[in-house]
Amino acid sequence: MEITVRGLWTMIHGMGFGALYLMACSGALVELWRCCWPTGPGTESRTNDSFLRVYLVVMAALAWLAVLTGTYVVYPWYRVAPLPGIADLSGFPQRLLLSSPSTAGWHSIGMEWKEHVAWLVPISITMAASVFLRYGRSLGTHATLRNAVIGFVAVSFFAAGVADFFGAMLNKNAPVRGGRTIHVMQGRRQ
Repeated sequence: MEITVRGLWTMIHGMGFGALYLMACSGALVELWRCCWPTGPGTESRTNDSFLRVYLVVMAALAWLAVLTGTYVVYPWYRVAPLPGIADLSGFPQRLLLSSPSTAGWHSIGMEWKEHVAWLVPISITMAASVFLRYGRSLGTHATLRNAVIGFVAVSFFAAGVADFFGAMLNKNAPVRGGRTIHVMQGRRQ
């Protein structure tokens, strides 16, 4: 079993930071709703408050790691242009997608989303985390602010979900390959 360095970074970006963020986001929505909604449980707990504060800060870090590794590590490999005369475009994902009308949409819609809209994810979750750090459970008494925080977490969740979907489809149609090969394990010969 083996993987290339570029494939490993793509996996860390999407399945590591991105998927972990999506799983954490659903938990954050539930917990924010539970602790800050006026009809929610009235028992205040410093432990629960502290846990949610750390949880949101870790989520913001995950979102920033996903976007930064995607933008500055994986994306340059995706955009690399082939030298003139190269016929095999498998090492050039962007050009491979654009070479066929049936896959060009994955670049024009999918990668545009990942390039631009995906930046909403870390920005919105960082805002939500910073507001919760400042107000904590008292968000329950500030309806507009509470709704904004929950709304920004929901926008972050949606944008991350769409970005992860497009990332998976882009990687399926034109994977980022290359770099040194890492041998994970040796199979038995029969």
